[in-house]
Amino acid sequence: MDPVPEARFEELVGDALDDVPEQLWEHFENVVVLVEDRHEDEPDLLGIYEGIPLTEREEYAGAMPDVIRIFRLALCDVCEDEQDLTDEVYITVVHEFAHHLGIDDDRLHELGWA
Repeated sequence: MDPVPEARFEELVGDALDDVPEQLWEHFENVVVLVEDRHEDEPDLLGIYEGIPLTEREEYAGAMPDVIRIFRLALCDVCEDEQDLTDEVYITVVHEFAHHLGIDDDRLHELGWA
């Protein structure tokens, strides 16, 4: 599909964050969610988590926030229409959020989120 405007895409990401179940939000700690056009090294990447998963945090006081990056153009590339994009944005947000919780790709595959 043609890329949606940045402002509209940011709304979709915001809506996806609003839809994250409350029991997961309880664990959303020191994380920033950013929207970017593409990953500079992997242009087909839909999203990425950069940080220290909750399961690996020991001495964490004063650490910079973890970052979840959601890539607008890559997501638009794999979607047919805005409803498909809305669904894929949500899946990507949950997928990257799961990495923040310490859930790896193998477990996400088992759960149907990868």
